[in-house]
This record gives sequence, C-alpha cells and structure tokens, in this order.
Amino acid sequence: VQLVESGGGLVQAGGSLRLSCAASGSIFSIGNMGWYRRAPGKERELVAFITLGGSTNHADSVKDRFTISRDNTKNTVYLQMNSLKPEDTAVYYCNAVIRRWSHSAGSDYWGQGTQVTVSS
Repeated sequence: VQLVESGGGLVQAGGSLRLSCAASGSIFSIGNMGWYRRAPGKERELVAFITLGGSTNHADSVKDRFTISRDNTKNTVYLQMNSLKPEDTAVYYCNAVIRRWSHSAGSDYWGQGTQVTVSS
C-alpha cells in the first residue's frame, strides 16, 4: 500500500493550494483519512481528518480556511487550503487507516510528505 501526495509548493500569503493524496495497492477498505503537518522545530500536529462517512474535524488554527474532503471511488483525500499564512509553512503528511483484507484490522499508513511554503 502506498500513499502518494501532490500539490505542495510555494505560495504568497493569502494564496491557495490544494493537496491530494491517493492510496494504491492491495486495499480492502479505507477508514479515517487525515492530514498532519510538521513545521520546523515543532511537533507534528493534526490539521484535519475525515471519516468514511464524510464527517470532518479541523484544527482550530485552520478552521474556515482549510477544507478536507475525500473521493472514495478514487481512494483519495484532499486538503483545500485558502487564505494561507506564513505560519502554515510545514511539511504536510497524509494518513489513512487501511484494511488490506476483509479479515484484517486497519493499520496506519503515511504519505512521504509534501512541502508547503507560504511567503509573507
């Protein structure tokens, strides 16, 4: 199983970016999917997560600016980031709880990370 992220880059403050993360491989089902980030010198933090049914939760620091969504037909999770601020600069990682077979429990999988840099 692989999670492959795309969409990071350099943007000016106030701009937007859309991150994507596609899961591939031997997959029976995907449960919760989420985005985390790690800024330089800081601990990794949860940005947002979304359940299989579409319920979402966003960190207070990104509410009303970021929106998480998913396309279950494509095994893909998205993070639309608007009104970006310099403090949003970080490496963003996607996460998914994946069951590889019908008889297996879910396991955590992580993407390789994508850099988001917001200039002031």
